[in-house]
Amino acid sequence: MSVDKAAPQRVLGLFGLAMINIVAIASLRDLPQMASYGIGSIFFYLLAALIFFFPVSLVAAELATAWPERGGVYVWVKEAFGVRWGFVAVFLQWFQNLCWFPVVLTFGAASLAFAVAPDDSTELAENKYFIVAVVLVVYWVSVFLNFRGLSGSARISILGAFAGIVFPGLLLITLAGIGLASGAPSSLLENGDRLIPDMSQFSNITFAVSVWLAFAGMEMTAAHAREVRSPQRNYPLGILISAVVSLIVFVLGALSISTALGPGEYQLQSGVTEALRAMLARYDLEGWARLAALGMALGVFGSVNAWVVGPSKGMLASAEDGALPAALCKVNQNNVPTRILLLQGGIVTLLCVAFTLQPTVASAYFMISVLTIQMYLCMYLMMFAAALRLRRNHPERKGSFRVPGGQPGLYLVCGIGGLGGLFAIVLGFFPPSQLAKTGMNSSAFIIFLGIGLAAGLLIPLCIAYARRLR
Repeated sequence: MSVDKAAPQRVLGLFGLAMINIVAIASLRDLPQMASYGIGSIFFYLLAALIFFFPVSLVAAELATAWPERGGVYVWVKEAFGVRWGFVAVFLQWFQNLCWFPVVLTFGAASLAFAVAPDDSTELAENKYFIVAVVLVVYWVSVFLNFRGLSGSARISILGAFAGIVFPGLLLITLAGIGLASGAPSSLLENGDRLIPDMSQFSNITFAVSVWLAFAGMEMTAAHAREVRSPQRNYPLGILISAVVSLIVFVLGALSISTALGPGEYQLQSGVTEALRAMLARYDLEGWARLAALGMALGVFGSVNAWVVGPSKGMLASAEDGALPAALCKVNQNNVPTRILLLQGGIVTLLCVAFTLQPTVASAYFMISVLTIQMYLCMYLMMFAAALRLRRNHPERKGSFRVPGGQPGLYLVCGIGGLGGLFAIVLGFFPPSQLAKTGMNSSAFIIFLGIGLAAGLLIPLCIAYARRLR
């Protein structure tokens, strides 16, 4: 087995860790979906933060500091339930990540289209072949850049955080604030005038399930716990900083888009650039929208760069335990699992080809988004269950951070997060009425989601059975 057992260098400080978390989570890509609810988006974001985001963050901080070994969620679930279920958990994290890459890069491609050809950006954003070409080029460049190791990857992620989140996010929020203060027309209440939306309409609130995915990923940097300087202090603090920043960006960003664009005036994959263009046009500064769009495209590149290696290290840890063939365990001189990265690159390429078979980019974008949510939520349910068992069976493993409230506090946090995840999984099977115009068939959506979720669970279980994992 060709595995580098050398101790990794401590290359990540508090700032770099927080920036990797922010760029991996606080993307602007999901804001247009939530902007369609107007002030109701506040309710959905706060609800998701309370019943999902903060439970995940607290549990991940405790597990990552008590079990800082490479592998993250794989190590936690393996220690709690055995190698078989650890492999299932990390496979779900890894495979949903592969489905997520085309989704997030579609947003980046739409932003790039606006930056280079604003007059033709709407057509390009719905051109499946343009989208797939950009997705594949950017993804494979990111794969080969990550061969150089985490130090270079962290720099790209920090650049992406500022170019794709901080700059366009602040510009979006500032312009909306100036517009409201100066009495410019606002579509905020047209998009939604209820602080608590109508929760009885499942088909109308399915869109809001995507907010769970917007907050997902806080556990991802646990895969880098051994590369963090002073992890007992920096890891929990980095999570806290990124959690607060992400929530602020999400709430204010969605409200800003709602003020600029009315219902039906924007596409899911290009709503941010369209809102910026509309607000900057008030001051004859449309050119700045192109600069912001270029920044968002760079931000997506940074986000993908932050995610390419993380889940693959979990798969490497499982491969070292015999879950996968020994050939996949090979790492290069930078301790990067190159063969696993090449394997996932091939799968992403196949997914992108399937992307072109959907009637529109918007329908493919949403269908794959929901599938990634479902698989990710299944993994989180396993993570919460593992946290409860590990606290009970290994009280001696005490990291620098523990969920407040002792054993009852952990049960409360895991219970809230688990019930929130189950609710989102059920809700995800109700096709949204808002997507009827994309040509998406409701029955096809449910079948696709059911088959995809079943495959995500059955494939690792079959591999585990074949490899005689316990």
